[in-house]
Amino acid sequence: MRKVFAVFALVIAASVLMAGCSKTAGNDKIPVKVLILSAFEVEEMSGDFPGEAQYYYEAYLQGGEEYEIEGCAENSTLYYKDGIALGILGEGKVSSALNTSAFLSDERFDFSDAYILMTGCGGSAEGYGIMGDVFVITSTADYDLGHHADPRDMEGDSDTTWFRDANYDDSSFVLLNEDLMDKVYSKVKDVPLETTELTSGYLEQTYPGEEWANREPRVLRGSSVTGDNFWKGKYGHNNALLITQKYGCTDPYAITDMEDIAVCQAADSFGMLDRLIILRDSVNMDVFAPGVTPEKLWGSKSDDELASDDSDESFDIFATAMENNFKVGRIIIEAILNDELE
Repeated sequence: MRKVFAVFALVIAASVLMAGCSKTAGNDKIPVKVLILSAFEVEEMSGDFPGEAQYYYEAYLQGGEEYEIEGCAENSTLYYKDGIALGILGEGKVSSALNTSAFLSDERFDFSDAYILMTGCGGSAEGYGIMGDVFVITSTADYDLGHHADPRDMEGDSDTTWFRDANYDDSSFVLLNEDLMDKVYSKVKDVPLETTELTSGYLEQTYPGEEWANREPRVLRGSSVTGDNFWKGKYGHNNALLITQKYGCTDPYAITDMEDIAVCQAADSFGMLDRLIILRDSVNMDVFAPGVTPEKLWGSKSDDELASDDSDESFDIFATAMENNFKVGRIIIEAILNDELE
């Protein structure tokens, strides 16, 4: 009888222990220390012409796990390995906001201690940045909110066609965590960056004697302006300058993009805006090159691809700029993993 009771007690104890273990395992979440977000990859995630994510994937995620995330606009895979996750957002504000929210709301992952590192490319502001530069973004503004006019409808000859509407101010710009941006920039400001002969030759010919243009690429602070359209030209440039000035952005207008403000808003809705870092590298300029018109660049006969080595816009700087971004981003990731940004 004693043996029966002993066996029964052991069975009960084992059942309780197993139930406890199952409950604990069921509540365990996958810890994320760094969430890397990029708008696009060119083709494969590794081994071919690099897009915004490839260098990060090859260094940190290759050989890791892949998770399908519900609620994504597209690109629903979240890559994970050793506390680092990477997701592709899709281009534009809608896809980037939806996918950021979908990634952060997946209950399998614990983002409570995570930093978000948004990485991507864009067109640098004439007069401030050059192709190959990498910008630590300290503020971002929405290019589309407000009022835009066609210059042909304007009275007189105005250099800007954008008008502020204060009704949108709560969602039209974001000033990122100033203390965090200072810490990040202090760690990366002296990272050496590369350029190409073709790109530097173009800048020298287009902006002869201009100190801002005739230099090696470097890491700079700056503000980004996010638009849902891939705009270019003097009116857009002047509008972007005006937008960052009117909104009191922390640093000068540096680069135009298609995702930053949306990622900021999504991160803010999850209480993670203070841990968001944005890195943008320049692969083209925000104005047309001499002799280049919208019809020539974007017309039906044009097959120009920005992400290539023979683009009319980016020349051969694209892959080099992606590598520049990674050189800077890697230092930031290591600083996060070593708790150096707390």
